[in-house]
Amino acid sequence: MLQRICIFCGSSPGADPVYTEAATSLGRHVAALGLGIVYGGSRLGLMGVVADAALSSGGDVTGVIPRAMQSKEIAHTGLSDLRVVESMHQRKALMAELSDAFIALPGGFGTFDELCEILTWTQLGLQRGPCGILNVKGYYDHLLRMFDHAENERFIKPEHRRMVISDADPATLVNRLQGYQVPVVDKWIGRDQINL
Repeated sequence: MLQRICIFCGSSPGADPVYTEAATSLGRHVAALGLGIVYGGSRLGLMGVVADAALSSGGDVTGVIPRAMQSKEIAHTGLSDLRVVESMHQRKALMAELSDAFIALPGGFGTFDELCEILTWTQLGLQRGPCGILNVKGYYDHLLRMFDHAENERFIKPEHRRMVISDADPATLVNRLQGYQVPVVDKWIGRDQINL
């Protein structure tokens, strides 16, 4: 049962207002369901938008931010809970520890890193929360095709490729995450052909 969803997203609002609209919709929807949000703790970009939307809807929002970023005055000071950590590695680990599911909104390298790391942890069985992509305006189409290519080339198992739940609608995506059970599958392809 989901209690808190971790949201990975950009510290920029992006070029199209549709990204801000999607972040607002997701924040409001998660709050309306009575679920908490865990995110990177910034007041900037889509990060600030999703936090503000949830807070204005009565939601509980936990931010996790490295001390170096807090000192640059980009931390969101109106959160339900702001955790300050010493490094980006600690930030990602604590966000994962506090969350039951994960959603990536549009973002840049940091968002890609967070998404791929949590997918790797899921694949290895280090965490069991479902992972989703809010594919606003087809933003993640190319990445999803790359995942398909990796599956076709036998670097990702089909069961692991299916772990990436993608939808353009925030409510539908959250609903799909709520009903998803992460499979328990050995990561290694062709392991039976290797002398261990």
